[in-house]
Amino acid sequence: MNPVNKAGQEGEEAYATLRNNAGAIRAICSAVEGTLGPKGLDTMLVGAQGEVIITNDGVTILETMDVSHPAARLLIQVARSQQQQVGDGTTTATVLAGALVAEGVAQVTRGVPVAKVVRGIQDGVAAALNSIAGRARLIEGLDDPILYRIAYIAGREHADLAGLIIDGAKRLGLQKLRDAYFRFSDVVLSHGKAQNEVWPGLLIQKKPANAQFDFPPYPASVLLFQDAFEPETVDDEALMTEAGFQKQMQLREQFRATLAKLAELRIGLVASERGVDAEAEQFCTDHGIMVLQRLPRAELRRIADYTGARPIRRSGLLKPAAELAGYLGFAGHAAYDERLECVRLAEGKGRPQVSIVVGASTSEVVGERLRIARDAASSVQAALRGGYLPGGGAAEMAAAHELERYRETVQGMEGFGIAAVAQALRKPLAQIVVNAGYNPLEKVEEVRAAQIAARSDGLGMDCDTGTVADMLEHGIVDPAEVKLHALQAAGEVACAVLRIHTVIKMRQPHSEQ
Repeated sequence: MNPVNKAGQEGEEAYATLRNNAGAIRAICSAVEGTLGPKGLDTMLVGAQGEVIITNDGVTILETMDVSHPAARLLIQVARSQQQQVGDGTTTATVLAGALVAEGVAQVTRGVPVAKVVRGIQDGVAAALNSIAGRARLIEGLDDPILYRIAYIAGREHADLAGLIIDGAKRLGLQKLRDAYFRFSDVVLSHGKAQNEVWPGLLIQKKPANAQFDFPPYPASVLLFQDAFEPETVDDEALMTEAGFQKQMQLREQFRATLAKLAELRIGLVASERGVDAEAEQFCTDHGIMVLQRLPRAELRRIADYTGARPIRRSGLLKPAAELAGYLGFAGHAAYDERLECVRLAEGKGRPQVSIVVGASTSEVVGERLRIARDAASSVQAALRGGYLPGGGAAEMAAAHELERYRETVQGMEGFGIAAVAQALRKPLAQIVVNAGYNPLEKVEEVRAAQIAARSDGLGMDCDTGTVADMLEHGIVDPAEVKLHALQAAGEVACAVLRIHTVIKMRQPHSEQ
């Protein structure tokens, strides 16, 4: 064999795994990149049983599609991380990761050592993050008009959903929205029978155990159990003995006696993390007490936070009534909404809360509107925490130009990795241009030249006219936190993929005989 051909063949074999992984990632990116930008279209996902989801939400597409390639699954982790940490920008994160992998592979196959490319990408991503973070503009408050534009853009230009989100944000207040442990998107609910609504309190999507009783709106003291609302029990082995049976009877009689405290304290709502004893349920029904059972712990925590209640265990019922009163919460309005099959609480004495209800005519549409509204809520919260940037890929273009200048100062081969990051940062704008029906090479260069000439990071492309326009003047803005996390997550997965030299299938563990 000719030595030159042999060397070329060995080189191709060395890059086989890298090319295979890059191809899988390219296939995944092609499934979501067509949804990017104002002219992006939807994707229809069809299940094995004929179920249909129509969406342009990146994480929904990626998590629902049938994916078996391990490298492709790594890319899906980017979208999942973006959704969990920020709540929006999953498509941008996926597109950036795909572009970084493609550009990195191009450098490696040119002969640049993988370690140098990876190091350059890490340096380039770090420099780009600093550049983008330094360009963030702060929100001046909940009345800042830019906040509505953020909700409008993230909400796929659904004005009604943007209005709902801003209304809900104003009712919650800045302090609540900036709480690191509070997720604004969690208060957004959907229902096929509902109209759009911002409820000034909690909507608990649970039917009362005693729903046969009519519960008109009324003020209610609230008692929460973080276990079952049942008598204490003895273990099964002890129950088989006479002493154990007598102990069980004593515990039930003791529990029955404590129920009178509920009426004495004028409790109006009891909620339990686990089940409710039938006798306790009947007692509550007889005394007009609404009972909710088997609530998720997170839901119980939300009720406690809103009403000011302190959850107790069932043994807490043994406390004197005066002491037990210190554990109660309060809601000035409690009622069961039979149409929506949920419990409405308002005027709680704890921390402020709202519930945003998104309605639609069909289950498929209401599901998509819920995803859109939650994206808008996440973007609004992210902007309030970390500021905002020009959208439409403009901020990434400005960072790419700054990165090119930085690359000129780097003498080692890491510069090729930095160049890969700079090129990948142009991908969001290029994809938006493609989705709008324009030539990406032409329009990306137009925007680049305009930004350099005007020394502005706000210039992008008007997708309607195909001309350079100021994104800030047009109200096209994105939360800085969304862009920063998207780039960071994309850089991490790109470096991981580039470093994979061999893929080996693991053996199945032997089952024990």
